[in-house]
Amino acid sequence: MEKTKLTVLITLFTLSFYAQNNSPEKQLLSLQTLVSGLSIGGYGEMTYNNPDSGSSELDVQRLVILFAYKFDDRVSFIAEIEFEHVKEVYVEQAFLNYGVSDNFSIKGGLLLVPMGIINEYHEPTTYNGVERPSLNNKLVPTTWREMGIGATGRINSMSLKYQAYIMNGFVSYNGEYKLKGTNGLRSGRQKGAESIGSNANFASKVDYYGLPGLKLGLSFYNGKTQTTDKSIIGSQVGVSMLGLDARYVKNRFTARSEYIDASLSNTDLYNNVSGKDLGSKMSGYYVEAAYNLLPMANRQKLDAFVRYEDFDTHSSVAGSLTKNTSFHRKETTFGLSYHLADGAVFKMDWQSKGTAAADSKAKGQFNMGIGVFF
Repeated sequence: MEKTKLTVLITLFTLSFYAQNNSPEKQLLSLQTLVSGLSIGGYGEMTYNNPDSGSSELDVQRLVILFAYKFDDRVSFIAEIEFEHVKEVYVEQAFLNYGVSDNFSIKGGLLLVPMGIINEYHEPTTYNGVERPSLNNKLVPTTWREMGIGATGRINSMSLKYQAYIMNGFVSYNGEYKLKGTNGLRSGRQKGAESIGSNANFASKVDYYGLPGLKLGLSFYNGKTQTTDKSIIGSQVGVSMLGLDARYVKNRFTARSEYIDASLSNTDLYNNVSGKDLGSKMSGYYVEAAYNLLPMANRQKLDAFVRYEDFDTHSSVAGSLTKNTSFHRKETTFGLSYHLADGAVFKMDWQSKGTAAADSKAKGQFNMGIGVFF
């Protein structure tokens, strides 16, 4: 993965060098733009997946309704209720925000973990492809949210935005062992549902927006997983995660990239007691470029894009565990995103998914989808 790190760093540098006169993507509904009283928004996506082998699937993947209430100029509350696959119901966010000043706020409740791009900006009109990048499923377990409290703000003179939170972490043991090699930490998300809070975790992010058209992000997460029984040796795992991301806009051209590196400690003891195959290091990246095929003056956009991903949930393993090369995935996605209006998109793409296993053969998948965000 050393070559991987070099590739991503070169990509980030190149994007910063060529930044010009465009603004990076913006979140549609922000605390600053809320009007007094109740505001309602939401997003949804309906998808069709047709793999080379196996049956096709049609799904209402997500329907999310957002409620925001602004009590006064300083105090507001935001909640998102999510329906997945029609029959599953979750709370995606629910937090109270107190604006201490124009550029500093304190918030507490069920919060999104600020890691990379997609975990915070995952509405279907904000990214290319019917499906979110697989990196943001296996390494960053989007949508990753936990209970916490912290601060957000801006330092305008330095073109910096920052976030810092104390949160509960992934659960590794609650009567059963939750973490494993194929999807890393994903099964340990607690999502604010009677969450175990045996150890506090720290999550933070700094974004730099001082170059026109470019936004750079640095994310950091550190702590321990949660357990219902600390007396069980090996029931907890240390987690330290670093993220780098870049988003760039220049006229009809856009590009983005994410790099994630997660180091897990105590995995040898965890695997011994649980019988699992959790890796001691997970890392990976994606790079993506898109070009709007329609004139700038047109109110609609037709983005042709290509994305390449390379990530491994067994970058390193500890103890007697042997690396599973099928956990090193490589994916290419190319397709179209037709933005019918600001907040409505039709998507179509083709994916090639392979692994580093010696007997691996890349599998193809055709996808179509409809997305809305308002």
